[in-house]
Amino acid sequence: MGKQKEVKTNAMRILDRMKITYQTHTYECDEFVDGKQTADLLGFPHEMMFKTLVTVSPDKNYFVFVLPIDGELDLKKAAHEAAQKSLAMIHVKEINQITGYIRGGCTAIGMKKQYPVFIDASARTQEHIIVSGGKIGAQIELTPEDLAKACSGVFCELTR
Repeated sequence: MGKQKEVKTNAMRILDRMKITYQTHTYECDEFVDGKQTADLLGFPHEMMFKTLVTVSPDKNYFVFVLPIDGELDLKKAAHEAAQKSLAMIHVKEINQITGYIRGGCTAIGMKKQYPVFIDASARTQEHIIVSGGKIGAQIELTPEDLAKACSGVFCELTR
């Protein structure tokens, strides 16, 4: 009997292709749990865990923001960074259609299209950060710089 093959998500395949080092953390979960619950489940400090949020501009352009799970996206700062008049959060039911991922499994790496990605500057205070691995029950740990490289992200101030 061969060992069970780890199921790779699109995000993981992209990291492999780019030769970016990462670690996968998996947990049993059938439905969406927020980042705080995931951090507690996996035993990681909240400062290491980052969530991915998707916004839309009035002219229907999409922008992706990666911020600490305890942080709240400042839409004014986000709009300023994205050079938009305003931004609004997309509706939960639109996540899959826009990103190719589902709620709780959304990551800035490997979305259906390459949207502009902004990563909260606080990520740089961590040696490694943890983001969704592209499906519920899978998280990816990597350096903030490697995340930025993998999703063409830029660092800026995003939280209130």
